[in-house]
Parts: sequence; C-alpha cells; structure tokens
Amino acid sequence: MLQGKTALVTGCNRGIGKAIIEKFAKDGANLITVTRKPSTEFDDFLKLLESTYNIKTTQLHFDITDTEAMKEQVKALIKEKTPIDILVNNAAQPHGGLFTMTSMKTIHEVFNTNLFAQMELTQLVLKIMMRAKRGSIINIGSVLGLDLPAGVSSYGVAKAALMAWTKTLSKETGPFNVRVNAIAPGIIDTQMGAQTDEKVVAKMLESAGIKRLGTVDEVANTVAFLASDDSQYVTGQILRVDGGI
Repeated sequence: MLQGKTALVTGCNRGIGKAIIEKFAKDGANLITVTRKPSTEFDDFLKLLESTYNIKTTQLHFDITDTEAMKEQVKALIKEKTPIDILVNNAAQPHGGLFTMTSMKTIHEVFNTNLFAQMELTQLVLKIMMRAKRGSIINIGSVLGLDLPAGVSSYGVAKAALMAWTKTLSKETGPFNVRVNAIAPGIIDTQMGAQTDEKVVAKMLESAGIKRLGTVDEVANTVAFLASDDSQYVTGQILRVDGGI
C-alpha cells in the first residue's frame, strides 16, 4: 500500500506510534522517525524493520516543543530534498484533572505539545508536500476531544482544537493534492491508556459497542489506510477508532 513512499512519524518509540511505523514498514514505506532521545532498544527495532522489510530509516531527535531544534532538523531535510509523502502527528502529552485544579502553566504546556508543536511541524513539512503536489497528513486526536467529558479541559480541549484545525487545513491544502485527516482513538491498550482514570475507562467501555480496549495495531491499520492511495478522495475527516463509544 505504501511502497516507495516516505513517512515522518513523531512520538514513535512506543505505543501507537511504534505500531504505526511497524505497519508502515510492512507496507513498504521508508521511515523518518522523531523521538526526543536516542535509544539502543529503538535503534535495534529500526534495524530489524530495515532488514525484514527492505526499507530505509532516518532518525531525528528533538522535543517537538523545541522550535529551534525542530526547524534545524526539518530544514536539513528540505535542503537535502528528502521526500516526505506522509506526516503523522502522534506525539502527545496526556493530562487529566478538573479545570479548577489545573494550573494555567500546565494548560499552556499541554496545548503547546498537543497542538502548537504539531502545527509548527506541519507548517515546515508542508513546504515539501505542496512543492511535490502530493501528501497525506494524519493527526492523532482523541475521542476525549470529541465527547469532552469532565476533567479534560487541557488534554481534551487541545485535541478538540487539533481536530478542528484538521478540517480547516484540509481546505487549504486540497488544491495541492495534500490530504489532511485525523484519527480519534478511544481507550487503547497502551501505557498512556493505563493512566486514564479507571472510572472513566469503565464508563466508556460500558457505552461501547465492542466492550474491550482497542489495540495499537487497530489504530495503526486505520492510519495506514488514510496514508495510502486507497483513501485518495478522503480529506478533512475525523475517524473514530473507539469500538463504538
């Protein structure tokens, strides 16, 4: 599905992000991975993907809220004329808590990671995609940003803004054949999912049609569909992957 394409994925050394790059590799995509720090374990994982699926990988290391580091490394890709056909904005900072108990400093930090940093990276990568007149951008949102229960004034509202931005950006990039969509996962069996309040998880599973946690592979499969040419007439959409909550 992705043979010959190159995908840049943030926050991909564990959980959903790691499942996404493994799925992309299986489908033939070359990878540009963004993680905060080097890791021997992650190095070994990428080498395994390279040897198993005959793909190329490139590692970038920066915190996505570090504007200067981001610009320096992405501009180097632009200078080298590295193609980027797919961008997955996956890196995130979880947070839960009532609004009156959450400091504005924390809210700013959560918005910076979950929204503004994603926008800044996308603005840089779009220079490559719009010049090539092709591309697929997938933002990883959350059902918490759609349903907005109590306790998500930082994380949920930031994800809501990310998904709203997905829609308006798709209108701007459509004429350049660049599609923009978002995935809204429900409760997924990850380290981040394990941090969700047990009462919230129980309530969400009770209302779901499929009464179990989702898997990272199920999210990754959906992302791969949106990244591929099989979805070339799909843009501006928010696709829930939540078991029918």
